Amino acid sequence: MHVGSLSLSELDLTSRQKDKTGGSDRGGPTLAAVILPWERPDRADALRASEARLAEAVGLAAAIGLVVVHSAIVPLRLKRSATLLGLGQMDIQGAQLAAQKVAVVVMDCQLSPVQQRNLEKAWGCKVIDRTGLILDIFGERATTSEGALQVELAHLSYQRSRLVRSWTHLERQRGGFGFLGGPGETQIEADRRLIDDRMVRLKRELEQVRRTRGLHRDARKRTPFPTVALVGYTNAGKSTLFNALTGAEVMAKDLLFATLDPTMRGLTLPSGRRAILSDTVGFISELPTELVAAFRATLEEVSQADIILHVRDASHPDTVAQREDVEAVLDGLVRDGALDENWQDRCIEVLNKADLLGGVAEVPTKTGCIAVSAISGEGLDVLAAAIDARLQAGMVLCSYTLSVTDGARLAWLYKHGEVVSRMDAEEGIAVTVRLSPADRSRFEQP
Repeated sequence: MHVGSLSLSELDLTSRQKDKTGGSDRGGPTLAAVILPWERPDRADALRASEARLAEAVGLAAAIGLVVVHSAIVPLRLKRSATLLGLGQMDIQGAQLAAQKVAVVVMDCQLSPVQQRNLEKAWGCKVIDRTGLILDIFGERATTSEGALQVELAHLSYQRSRLVRSWTHLERQRGGFGFLGGPGETQIEADRRLIDDRMVRLKRELEQVRRTRGLHRDARKRTPFPTVALVGYTNAGKSTLFNALTGAEVMAKDLLFATLDPTMRGLTLPSGRRAILSDTVGFISELPTELVAAFRATLEEVSQADIILHVRDASHPDTVAQREDVEAVLDGLVRDGALDENWQDRCIEVLNKADLLGGVAEVPTKTGCIAVSAISGEGLDVLAAAIDARLQAGMVLCSYTLSVTDGARLAWLYKHGEVVSRMDAEEGIAVTVRLSPADRSRFEQP
């Protein structure tokens, strides 16, 4: 079976990654070029400067070990259905690619299968688009079985859309069974059927993962610990902030999509209250829809969080557009029913990397935003206090009088709530405590 340019034996993540990028097994780095077809700013692209978008694409290519030796912004006045670029632009870029001996070209846009094939023929090298590049990065970063399942499902969904009219071998017709007669099925039909069968199995396995995550969330709800989820644009410093707040040592690098699989650790707040902090996958502009769908089980951790910390890179020149990209993904989850409409009511914006701007005092903030530096630690105490206050705002103040012999219920209140005052007397123990509505109901039930 062939899937695009892949055989069935190459459907594992490692082989897919090597096939697309040219691999590193050939005795040296893979030379690459990044080309950004830039439309006029009277369209949706007006939010993002072309230079910043190109720099991001170069960073994405570097994230999987490609050595970028050529990059260019190509004005796109008219989209050509066959090649996207005009003939003159193709010739100019082709000469540059040949001179630099480029093996892989990353087109920072969405290419149709026909456009991808025609560009490969014209330039004599491998061509991948933005979606294919991001899928390769996720394939390389996936370290858990869940991550591998999600990436494979996203990759197969992407490849399935590339079967039609993409490679000529798919037009061949296979012979039918003798007792059935008829012309048999074409190669493309066989490929699509095998991909569909595999996708059904993957969705079934991921559904089991989703149910398991649900059980884990239900178990956490029975503990006294609220959850706080980190979300944000890729490379905004979420993992560094996660380590600074929890003392963990998860991988934190100046690298796009350094974190793929979610991680959870305990967090102690200024009041002494404990919480669970969750580090999640980063978002990016034009995040492939295949990935959003495949990673829904992971993103459900965000939907169940008591507080969402939207971490932004305050030093990035495109930080406003990045915020809108993240909010667009979260709003998409709302439309899919995976996130409630009022998610912003429990969201705190965290402007990270203040050290690159001269400190927290130099970062312009608005109400509801907190400037921090996960590297220097500046502003982390303010952030922890804000998390504490937000959690406390959702709690209710309750007063109880307990028997002096009712030590178990008293211990339960200390474990599940925040004891504000306590007065011991012979007739009983008077306790004032802050509890979540769910814990209050649980404590007061007969």
